[in-house]
Amino acid sequence: MSTHRIDRKRKIRQRRILLTGITFLVLLLIITAIVLLVFKPFSTAVKSPQSSSTTAQTASKSSQKSSSPAQSATSASTSSSSSTSTNKIPASASKNDWQLVLVNLKNPKPEMNPDLVTLGHIQVDARIAQSAEEFLAAAQTIDPNVHLISGYRSVAYQTELFNGYVQQTMNENPGWTQAQAKAEVMKTSQPPQSSEHETGLAMDMSAIDELNAEDPATASAIAAMAPEYGFVLRFPSWGTSSTGIDYEDWHFRYVGVENAKYMTEHQLTLEDYLSKLDN
Repeated sequence: MSTHRIDRKRKIRQRRILLTGITFLVLLLIITAIVLLVFKPFSTAVKSPQSSSTTAQTASKSSQKSSSPAQSATSASTSSSSSTSTNKIPASASKNDWQLVLVNLKNPKPEMNPDLVTLGHIQVDARIAQSAEEFLAAAQTIDPNVHLISGYRSVAYQTELFNGYVQQTMNENPGWTQAQAKAEVMKTSQPPQSSEHETGLAMDMSAIDELNAEDPATASAIAAMAPEYGFVLRFPSWGTSSTGIDYEDWHFRYVGVENAKYMTEHQLTLEDYLSKLDN
């Protein structure tokens, strides 16, 4: 056999081996690709729940950590609220307490002659002067125009004032009898010896010199802060049945801080509150 033919056969053999190797490599790559395509989704599906669970646990822990301050704040707020809540009537509360003296149509009082102190152009019982000043200052942070309108009135002055209201009402309503006019006036003002102003513990305070004309939001905010200084809105809209007096946005009455907080929290008028006291 010639050398030329031997070389040719060798080359053919080498080509076959090379082609076989390439074919095997291609088949191996194809098989590998098929295996990856078939088994990868399954692998992902198997691992996904664990991953989701881990993510959920991580998120849960993160949520717990981030909510802890809020929960702490809520707990602190609840604790604070509980500590300041007045669920029990103050132990010192008594029907004989000067702070709780009741003056109305059913409980008239003669001239009481309290020791007075002048605040601006009004007078109040000296024992409540500081509280009244602080209350006024606090109210003025809500509306700088808030001012004192009326305070202590003697029986003589209340007589003059009441009779003047009755006459004015008769003039505005021709044909009304004095009894009719008196009944109308008594919805917002009381006859002599029946007015709280005679105690020196009541004062009218507003940004406007007209009854029930103040901005409702301002009136509400002032009434809400009143107990902090020992005052209550004496004639609230919800208390007419027990007071016999229509709503008055400017009439505040000093009853003491503890009493005021309890009365306000439990929506009690002075009449309601006194009915709950044993002594």
